[in-house]
Amino acid sequence: MQKKLISWRRYHGITQKEMADKLGVDVRTYINKEQGVTQFKANEMFLIADILGKEISEIFMPTNSMKHEEEKKQ
Repeated sequence: MQKKLISWRRYHGITQKEMADKLGVDVRTYINKEQGVTQFKANEMFLIADILGKEISEIFMPTNSMKHEEEKKQ
């Protein structure tokens, strides 16, 4: 499941239907991708990042747990 994507999408007040429309896909297709049933295509990830005003890594990349642990120690 794309938890960061869901959080950012909701933060911006964008529904799953609206995001599906922006990507040019069926809402069910979008929901499956957001839930991790199927994968987003690279061009879709770039478009989503642009729509949300974020870097792809802020939305789709897992949090670097090692970096996070190092920051906690400081």
